[in-house]
Amino acid sequence: MAEVTPLSPELSRSVLSLARALVAAARSWALYPPDHPAVRASVDRLRTTLAAATAGQVFAFGVTPETLLIGGSPAGTEGPVSEAAAWLHEHDILQLTFFGDVPVGTLQALLALMAEDIDAVRARGGPAKAWLAQGQIAVAIEQIDFTSVFEEREVQHPARRKDDLWRSIVRAVIDRRKVLDEAVQRRLLEIAGDVGAIGELAQDVIAPNFAADGSPMLTSQAAAVFAAYRHLVSIVDVMDPARRTEVMQNLTAATATLDPRVILQMLGGAEDAGAGAAGGISSAEIKSGIAAGFDDFKVAQLLATTLAIDGQATERLAGVFDTIALDEPRKRRVLTMTKTLLSESSFGQTNQFQTLWTSMEELLLAYNEKPFVSAQYKAGLDQIGVRADTMAGDIPEELVALVETLGQDNVRRLSVTLLVDLLKLEKNAERAPELARDVAALGEDLLLAGDYPSALVVTRALAEQVRTPGAVASAGSRVALDALVGTPAFHETVELLGEMTPEDAGCFSDICAAAGPAATDALRPLLEVDELTPARQRAGAIVVRYGAPAASRLAPLVGSDQWYSRRNVAELLGELGVPESVPFLQPLLRGSDARVLQAAVRALANIDDPAAARAVHTVLRAAAGAQRQAVVAALVAERDPRVVPVLVCILNESEPLGSDHHIVLETLGAIGELGRDEAVPHVANVMRRRSWFARKKTRALKEGSIGALQRIGSPAATQAIVEAASHGDRLLRKLARAAAGVPPQGQ
Repeated sequence: MAEVTPLSPELSRSVLSLARALVAAARSWALYPPDHPAVRASVDRLRTTLAAATAGQVFAFGVTPETLLIGGSPAGTEGPVSEAAAWLHEHDILQLTFFGDVPVGTLQALLALMAEDIDAVRARGGPAKAWLAQGQIAVAIEQIDFTSVFEEREVQHPARRKDDLWRSIVRAVIDRRKVLDEAVQRRLLEIAGDVGAIGELAQDVIAPNFAADGSPMLTSQAAAVFAAYRHLVSIVDVMDPARRTEVMQNLTAATATLDPRVILQMLGGAEDAGAGAAGGISSAEIKSGIAAGFDDFKVAQLLATTLAIDGQATERLAGVFDTIALDEPRKRRVLTMTKTLLSESSFGQTNQFQTLWTSMEELLLAYNEKPFVSAQYKAGLDQIGVRADTMAGDIPEELVALVETLGQDNVRRLSVTLLVDLLKLEKNAERAPELARDVAALGEDLLLAGDYPSALVVTRALAEQVRTPGAVASAGSRVALDALVGTPAFHETVELLGEMTPEDAGCFSDICAAAGPAATDALRPLLEVDELTPARQRAGAIVVRYGAPAASRLAPLVGSDQWYSRRNVAELLGELGVPESVPFLQPLLRGSDARVLQAAVRALANIDDPAAARAVHTVLRAAAGAQRQAVVAALVAERDPRVVPVLVCILNESEPLGSDHHIVLETLGAIGELGRDEAVPHVANVMRRRSWFARKKTRALKEGSIGALQRIGSPAATQAIVEAASHGDRLLRKLARAAAGVPPQGQ
């Protein structure tokens, strides 16, 4: 059998970077809209990485289920390479060829194709034929046909479907939101039972956490994986507690497939202070469960891969190794297996490997905390709990009040006072933004602690800096407030809005008012429910307080797939009652759902602006029959006097004897039903319109106008009929006399 030539280190690194950039861009494309900053950054990173790999030449690689092939040689089995290979293989890709400098548009088209449902792509002949139909020439695709195999896989692994439920789970993990939807909870339960699905979920939540240069943000990636794992274990604890042990084993197996650097960060990083605060499993519990589940071979693989990447042992690696392998015999067993694995790699075959291995082995075996923690200090730590209890019982009565001032609540309030005062006194423009960030970070901690009054003090202090002309901290405070409303603490507080007491809800409403319209982004999920829950009602009231700036923040709900989300946003835009709402209400008028249409029409009727009236006029022109009647019914349903200016505007801008004849008649009927005096002069003007060539329309128009005036029934309306009976044209005088009970002339 011919020996396969290994890739050069430079080419291996290039392929590794390209694989990582390709997978990250694909995941970002699937999670966010194409114009989202995260998508633009990932596509730019992919283009830069691809340009470095191709160097302006033709560059091609083959795809197997486990790795990528460059000229027939495998590119290794590092996490990003194997992940990219599996992902491309699942999309029936056999080979990708890039011809020189690939335009951004071509890469976007490629990502869009790969983001499509694979069954839909296969229905069009597969990815190669679908790509060829697009006419893109900078990239070529060769495909394989594994339709039957993939159909079986879909049946065997339903938990791995990358559908809307999957994407909503990924977004919930990334945004650190709780999962409340029953269908999502069932899918999480399915994922928890499938090691492969857990691994794919971990990779998807890791995907957004890369820096602009493509380097992984390991701390954020590890935190995202822990967040995903907490979702899974929490759901299992509630819905199927008997499977807890099985799920922990699955988490351990899935963790072994991740990037070794992420695993090291997970096992050796600092604890997540916020984890488990709501009563769920903490990161520390998951960490200990994963560490306990690693057998000798898995630990050896982790060590070998990490040492091959870094070329040396680090104290972090030694600390993790000391945590996993507690006893000396196991450490030596694992190190023997690690050396065997490394000896088969290119790193283990270098001349200096034996020297490096000796120093690595010494560090990994000798690492302990004794050089850093003395025996006396450790004994003091062990006894500190007992000493604290003893001291707590010996406090003199006169010092009890003083000790209470050192309690958590008092210290927290003191911190608020000090930081707010520092912010107000800061005169250095360079230090001000950093201080504003510290104040916002304190606000985040206060929200997590549920101390809403103190959080209100903090947000108001930042808002005051924003409003103060010439304040050195103005710009930094605005950035800090925008960052605060995007934190997990703020989102978690929003989730509790429906359960808050009226006092806490009012306080949080004031916090949102101080933070500004950006808080609408966090409140939007509460507005996407059918029923008028307390949470939705309170969130809507907060948004209405923002006025015009909130209109654009509600725009994502206009395109929602759920009819009740579109209805809710229409009602909110109507409550805002500002001209800025009109462009967002217009798309809702073109839908087929009568409930949304009526809500949008009522909202436009509440906006005192010509643009709103023209929008209603346009929909009346386009509608017919029952739909037009529904629009008119929506206008008069609430009998709101604010509707009258809209109806008057329609009268004044229509052609009553032309194409708008039926619209004017129905508008006259609506005005009559509302019965408002301010419409009388405009109805009288319409009543006097006539045409020799449209006698039937003229008669119907005059009858409709007189009927509207009769239904209004006010003295002004009666006087308009009397004047028409005396000074109108011949037909109008006849109809008005009959309506007023005046005998015809000559009798």
